[in-house]
Amino acid sequence: MRAVIQRVSQASVSVDGETVGQIGKGFCILLGIHETDTTKEVDWMVLKIAGLRVFEDDEGKMNRSLQDVEGAALVVSQFTLYGDCRKGRRPSFVAAARPEKAIPLYEDFCKRMEIEGIAVQTGEFGAKMEVSIVNDGPVTMIVESP
Repeated sequence: MRAVIQRVSQASVSVDGETVGQIGKGFCILLGIHETDTTKEVDWMVLKIAGLRVFEDDEGKMNRSLQDVEGAALVVSQFTLYGDCRKGRRPSFVAAARPEKAIPLYEDFCKRMEIEGIAVQTGEFGAKMEVSIVNDGPVTMIVESP
């Protein structure tokens, strides 16, 4: 499982010109699911992301987590995170999980984030989406499950 996490002051996702999810302060999470991922990777990623200390404390140091600041998460499915560009000019996406496997893991990730106390908004799995963000910092992290 691979995620690109951007600390945002606001973010939204729209499908066909209609906003389907939006948040204020928090994380915009672009989530890619590998063909071999299981709930074990979901569990690891949720705990890692919810507790990732990249928000500033009173001294201006990145020392507070998404949970600490009561931030929200906008979770957007992104199979292209598993695009292999090492050979040729057209990426190969064979490592990305097929929808029948990816959808339940994506939904489980979102539910688990909510269990951790994070308000979650989502895009629409498989749709052509437009994601708008205001990256705060900018702070962008790549997190990959072991």
